[in-house]
Amino acid sequence: MTTILDPTDERSPVERQISERSGNLAGIIGLLDISKPRGNVMLDELEKLLASRAPDVAVRRYTKPTFAKPCPDALRHEIRDECDMVIEALAD
Repeated sequence: MTTILDPTDERSPVERQISERSGNLAGIIGLLDISKPRGNVMLDELEKLLASRAPDVAVRRYTKPTFAKPCPDALRHEIRDECDMVIEALAD
């Protein structure tokens, strides 16, 4: 059983189902730094882990101009067109 923690303030937690996983991690993963302090530190460590544990993965890095605004459309489209998956860094 997997427990997913949701950082939002939900008085009545929403039940979510986890998508089926193949067990293989391959393709291009985009790492999106939303420009919050230390988000890049977390992504640096994640990139190292991916390099050592998932040799079939290529990593591309992206950075939002500011965390205070939504991701610009051009950047979202670039990530969509270049990546199979994306991980977004939220840190302080």
